Amino acid sequence: MDEILISEVFQEVDLSKKDISMIDNNLTLVNYKKGDLILRQEEFVSNKYYIHSGCLRSFYIDEQGKEHTLQFAIKGWWISDYNAYFKGEKAISNIECIQDSVLIKMSKQNRDYLFKEIPKLETFFRIKFENTIASFQKRTLAVLSYNAKEKYLQFVNTYSEIEQNVKNYHIASYLGITKESLSRVRKEIAKGL
Repeated sequence: MDEILISEVFQEVDLSKKDISMIDNNLTLVNYKKGDLILRQEEFVSNKYYIHSGCLRSFYIDEQGKEHTLQFAIKGWWISDYNAYFKGEKAISNIECIQDSVLIKMSKQNRDYLFKEIPKLETFFRIKFENTIASFQKRTLAVLSYNAKEKYLQFVNTYSEIEQNVKNYHIASYLGITKESLSRVRKEIAKGL
């Protein structure tokens, strides 16, 4: 990796040349193709990923074989199965590249080492994680209390750049509605209803 890429990932952190070198030695640049699964349910999780380019989604497959999209991730976001990553357990979700993607992989072991050597990175990731928890809480409340149209409008207003990159059935799965309901909602909005 180069200094520019590391500066992109940690843009809110003032890093010395030594810090950048240490980070470079503990992160890995990886390329994936559209359709690649970088994580499968029941695998042990040791990595989290920063999205340099592309679009990914995490999803759960229930006992009936139905997919439930949990999260999308685009440039500048981090993704993993956090329950498994933090607890050392098996993954409950899958992560799929829905576009060709360039990712930066960080193992938990390397993360912990960097936290010890560069303490301001621990603050950086704590703030990122707090924002992630707040987003997940808002999403949970929307799933529980909004109707299909309200869910879709919130999604478009919050994540307009994602809507252009993902298939309709992924959006419907994320919103917890059927593809038909999504189509109906879009038609209503187009008609001004």
